Amino acid sequence: MAPTATEVLDITRKAIKIFAKYGLKCCLVGSVASYLYGVPRTPNDVDLVVLTVAYTQEQLKEILVKEDPSFYLVRSKNWRATYRVLWHRLSSATYPLPFTDCKVDILIPGILNIPNVPPERVRTLAGLPVMPMIPQLLLKVQGWSDHRASRRPDMQLKQHVDVRDIDQLLAIAVDEGASVRAPECAWLPGSMTAAAPTRLWLYTLRASAGSKDQWRKLGFEVL
Repeated sequence: MAPTATEVLDITRKAIKIFAKYGLKCCLVGSVASYLYGVPRTPNDVDLVVLTVAYTQEQLKEILVKEDPSFYLVRSKNWRATYRVLWHRLSSATYPLPFTDCKVDILIPGILNIPNVPPERVRTLAGLPVMPMIPQLLLKVQGWSDHRASRRPDMQLKQHVDVRDIDQLLAIAVDEGASVRAPECAWLPGSMTAAAPTRLWLYTLRASAGSKDQWRKLGFEVL
């Protein structure tokens, strides 16, 4: 059974509170961030960026497990992987139940091209820190591109959900008057903005031709 939105947000708050004890600031990305912006699809996991270079992802996961026994780690399905997957227990069982519990991805800047957001640029929605709108959109398009290119059928299937999420988030961004050319986006890494035209061209060509004008309203050049 998938977690409810309330459960996902409660787990998110718990993780953020624990990291705050260590002086670490966080920023939500992925489906939870989109949900907080107004995309109606209920997220089924947590993608949390910890804005630090002092810890590795594995060390950050260990912090959560140490501070709260509801968090636990399991080995990856990939036998070559050196990392473990973090989950949060939803059931009352005393033993782990992966895939019925809530998966928690702990990320750091640089992983998956996630930018290091200046603390003053982090959005606050429903009391939670969220990736600013423009980079959130660009990361979602990157996710769509990665899923589309994947050799795994389960990853390829995600691209269709990605398109619905992106188009809904895009409409919200236009309504907000967001713009990549606004002063509050001056911090965006050049690598992120440089990759945008090609990704958006492919996105509008293969997935959402009707979204071209909306991307242009956000200040992007889309052929």
